[in-house]
Amino acid sequence: MEPIRIFYVEDEVFLGKIVKESLESRGFEVVMEADGGRAMEVFAGSRADICVLDIMLPNKDGFAIADEIRQLNEDIPIIFLTAKTQTEDVIKGFSVGGNDYIRKPFSVEELIVRIQHALRRRVDAPAQTSSDSVAIGKFHFHLNRQVLSNNTAERKLSYRESELLRLLYEHRDRVIDRRDVLNLLWGNDSFFNSRNLDVYITKLRSYLREDPSLEIITIKGIGYRFVTG
Repeated sequence: MEPIRIFYVEDEVFLGKIVKESLESRGFEVVMEADGGRAMEVFAGSRADICVLDIMLPNKDGFAIADEIRQLNEDIPIIFLTAKTQTEDVIKGFSVGGNDYIRKPFSVEELIVRIQHALRRRVDAPAQTSSDSVAIGKFHFHLNRQVLSNNTAERKLSYRESELLRLLYEHRDRVIDRRDVLNLLWGNDSFFNSRNLDVYITKLRSYLREDPSLEIITIKGIGYRFVTG
């Protein structure tokens, strides 16, 4: 089995060297870059399985890098490393396609657990789908291709958007507990994952608004009900 390849962007040279060597000593391959301005060039040749991005970087920050990575690859997991503490920064990280968020200082053991969890969710989730395409109101949801389409256009969904829509569809016209959604899609119901879920619910609502018969209703303190007409 080939080792997991990590694309790691960190401008703190000492910290980066420690993390890189620690990951490599545990069997990972690490492609590291310190300059945000060169990150996409390095990523293009990295053949990475997962990205670990610092936020504060010279020439281009981690949010901008993640946004560009998502334009090239919708599926690769992205983990942010940052000293920032503002909730707005957490939400922004998820809104540009991040899958997880670790605050500095952190342990390498925690980082490895997060990496393994993100990769496991990516591998395991497709086997949960039982049909390639389902009708949702005026839309067709192509589960395996992660595409939402109607008569005029197709929208490519991210992995997390697709999994959330699948979960809501499977529980359509019934209430699904918010904690269940968080535990199934993120692995726990932490505050940061909860804010992440809010971002993705807002995205799905915007995608589905062309069909007024479809509605994702928030049941305060409980969860959601996906009304399909």
